Amino acid sequence: MQAQTTWENPVKKQLREGKPVIGATITVASPDVAATAANMGFDFLWIEMEHSPITLETARNMILATRGLKAVPFIRVPVNELWAAKRALDAGALGVIYPFTATPQQARQAVDAVKYPPAGRRGAGPGLASLRWLGPESYYDFSDRNAMAVIMIEEAAAIDKIDEIASTAGLDVLFIGTNDLSFSYGKRGDLSSPVVRDAIRKVVDAGNEYGVPVGRPAASPEQIKQYLDEGFLFFQGPSDLIMMGHGARPLLRQLDKTGLDPAKQPLY
Repeated sequence: MQAQTTWENPVKKQLREGKPVIGATITVASPDVAATAANMGFDFLWIEMEHSPITLETARNMILATRGLKAVPFIRVPVNELWAAKRALDAGALGVIYPFTATPQQARQAVDAVKYPPAGRRGAGPGLASLRWLGPESYYDFSDRNAMAVIMIEEAAAIDKIDEIASTAGLDVLFIGTNDLSFSYGKRGDLSSPVVRDAIRKVVDAGNEYGVPVGRPAASPEQIKQYLDEGFLFFQGPSDLIMMGHGARPLLRQLDKTGLDPAKQPLY
């Protein structure tokens, strides 16, 4: 009988090897949508619980629906708090995306929340997560090896301390929330502003310095190519609703059904 091999989070593995990953942003409270996206070829699902009405119960059903499919389920929690990460992980997420992480203390908390003691501060109660990730080893060891901490750099205050934040041991990804970052500089979505571009560059430089992959939203193949050249590896793809619109638009255009102007639609 052949021995079972130890499973490794493919997102973590690809990033370690310097390979890019991309996730589908899930905003619709539907396990069917999540399962369909998980089987399309995306590396992970960005289950959106900060800017959508998805509840923890629905997220749990989505995660169960992804079992056996390619994409690894991540949850963006509403706040960077231990309790929020605990509930996401115990529901079966294998990555937690923390918004508005602006201090080294918050970065440390983000990492601690995905690790069990003595490495971290996660509480032991993973009954539901154990069901999603049944395997040959204990769930505690499995999760400590595979659960990922992704922190979002979204404020000017975070840029001021980016070296201290990026040097946090155990951090998996520095993700730039480009729109909110631009707002914090008073530029309101103007990513071409020199001050915003300089801030983005500082995050990329810090990631390179401390060996932490850097991510950002990417809405098109052209953007992905550009951002790869700039040193990004972790991409948040468009939302389920935006991708549905992109798929419908050519069909409607062929029948002269103009619909909504894509230039006026949000990216996510």
